[in-house]
Amino acid sequence: MSAVAKLEAFICEIPRDEPYLGALRVGEEANEKGYFVRKGNKTVYPTSDRSVLVRVETDAGSVGWGETYGLVAPRATTEIILDLLADFVMGRDPAEAEAIHDDLYNLMRVRGYTGGFYLDALGAVDIALWDAAGRESDRSVAEMLGGRQRDRILGYVSGLPKPTLAERADFAIEWQKKGFNRFKFAAPVADDGIVAEMSVLRRALGPDAQIACDMHWAHSPEEAIEAIKQMEPHGLWFAEAPIPTENIKGLGRVAASVDTPIGVGEEWRTLFDAQLRYEVNGLSIVQPEMGHKGITEFVRISRAAHERGIEILPHATIGTGIFLAASIQSSLALEGVSGHEFQHSIFDRNRDLITGGMRCSEGFYEMDAGPGIGIEPTEKLIACLEKQD
Repeated sequence: MSAVAKLEAFICEIPRDEPYLGALRVGEEANEKGYFVRKGNKTVYPTSDRSVLVRVETDAGSVGWGETYGLVAPRATTEIILDLLADFVMGRDPAEAEAIHDDLYNLMRVRGYTGGFYLDALGAVDIALWDAAGRESDRSVAEMLGGRQRDRILGYVSGLPKPTLAERADFAIEWQKKGFNRFKFAAPVADDGIVAEMSVLRRALGPDAQIACDMHWAHSPEEAIEAIKQMEPHGLWFAEAPIPTENIKGLGRVAASVDTPIGVGEEWRTLFDAQLRYEVNGLSIVQPEMGHKGITEFVRISRAAHERGIEILPHATIGTGIFLAASIQSSLALEGVSGHEFQHSIFDRNRDLITGGMRCSEGFYEMDAGPGIGIEPTEKLIACLEKQD
């Protein structure tokens, strides 16, 4: 038995040539802190990428790494980790990661425990504990979850960050030539409207390509139903996040009113969030996002979905590669996983931030065997970490 002897939190900021989802549109302007609001979904984004990283070290010398979102107010997350969570993790055995997760969750049960910065912070700590436990036992996370169900996972190209629809179609064709035949476009930057976006992409990519639309929670149920029905003649693969996440009954109504599968779940933090949507039959595809959940809740949400016959298609977004590695490791071991999001603009740019055998090419994710989450931060990543005291 080993025990956590040290826990640290860091912020990593990575400059971008242009913001996530592509160039700023008319009326979108960054403020002095680098934040701007996408008009298409009324959501705030930074002009650079930021992650919160956690490093735990055991008294046996093993090190585990975790990661969560740091896009907005990252010091809120690191303060929760260092001021509150760290002291309750010290001295615990990382092999008990799931029990530690539940103990930390219970600390804030009566103080807004259901989402936001607190559970992001908990997710990063959870990943780091699983990673450390795997390194202590010389087993990968996939092995710790019962072993691999598959050796590779279908990836889908997420985002077409080009300024015009014609350029976005050409960009998608480039990826199709590289062996990818699954795509998702983002409604907030579909400047000609999502129906036109869907129509043009279908003509460009042919009848066999799978094309999804990320609707970014920006529609009422009635608007979402109408928009999805208009895209359906063009062979819509699935509609992601069609309405605001808090409208649970509305989600059930949307799912019951269209033929297209509904995909949701990236923003959920816990199985409790998932069960509310499962109970109203609000989805055909669940999209757990490791960066918001950690391994413990990612696995719980996915296993409950599989029991209900819900397809599992994990989400992936802005990070250094640490929580993505945890997501791929877990996905290799879970039944019902049909694919995984591939954020090419982030994955390709961050190749030199981590070492290890995680790759996505010719339409598939693959990952070499290795203990824990299977990767290590490089000297370049460590050099960019801003330690929080």
